[in-house]
Amino acid sequence: MRILVTGAAGFIGMHFAKRALQEGHQVLAVDDLNTYYETGLKNARLEQLGPFSSFEFQQIDISESGPLTEAASVFKPEVIVNLAAQAGVRHSIDHPDVYVKSNLVGFANILEVARAHQVRHLIYASSSSVYGSNAASPFRVSDPTDTPISLYAATKKANEGMAHSYAHLYDVPCTGLRFFTVYGPWGRPDMAYYSFTQHILAQTKFKLFNDGDLSRDFTYIDDIVESIFRLIDRPPLREGQNKEIAPNRVLNIGRGEPVHIGSFVKTLSNLLGKPALYDSVGMQPGDMSTTFADTTELEHITGFTPVVSIEEGLQAFVEWYKTYYKL
Repeated sequence: MRILVTGAAGFIGMHFAKRALQEGHQVLAVDDLNTYYETGLKNARLEQLGPFSSFEFQQIDISESGPLTEAASVFKPEVIVNLAAQAGVRHSIDHPDVYVKSNLVGFANILEVARAHQVRHLIYASSSSVYGSNAASPFRVSDPTDTPISLYAATKKANEGMAHSYAHLYDVPCTGLRFFTVYGPWGRPDMAYYSFTQHILAQTKFKLFNDGDLSRDFTYIDDIVESIFRLIDRPPLREGQNKEIAPNRVLNIGRGEPVHIGSFVKTLSNLLGKPALYDSVGMQPGDMSTTFADTTELEHITGFTPVVSIEEGLQAFVEWYKTYYKL
């Protein structure tokens, strides 16, 4: 298949694109290579994809419809995996305009490309943050998501509504994936586990929000990629002759085992062989106290549930980190 992968120089984007190329698909990778974090890491990820003859990269900002539309018109995608977005709950507090541009305008452009080419399946990144102040646990896709507590979460919730409208109006099969704290090799430096690693190795202090009394459903990158790959050939269908039901769905992708952040730091510290030095601070605005995925629908559709334990996943990350930074 011809698969358009946006955000391909990003963490999940690179891993998925590599898997698709290994499976023999043709990939058009786009990314704007912005400076939200070090571009050297993004370029190094792209180097992992360069050796494949069926790989093409174009530096494109998805919020600019012209270049995106032109590239798609030549490539003629059959499937779109949209992983391009401005990420980060905390960054959205001080830079809301960036999220509107990338996550709302950019996603609208992706939907237009999907409509123009009548793709078999549009898979896009949503987020566990859409559950907001929802107190139920574990989070189920049927739970209310009307109370986002960050602009980032609000843009992801908006994406789900936008996708539903295009699925209903134009028969574009859409699947939104609510990712739960993805981690692993080639990860994002703005993520807590990456920052913790930097500080522990340097023996400098970092901030531990809410005294570490938070829980996250950490999900290893290989489990994320496997889930996406199994979904490509399983698009949602319009049910029967009822034209009011759109070929659209959202799914949770998480390990299903929340990890206490205090325990997480201890595990990482042990793997690195150095103590963790930190200052306990209050709750960060926009943060959720706990995330916990119910993946029943994912397992029903794909026959797969994330399996990598936090110990295995962190070990793989630490080994990659030391190799990449030549430690």
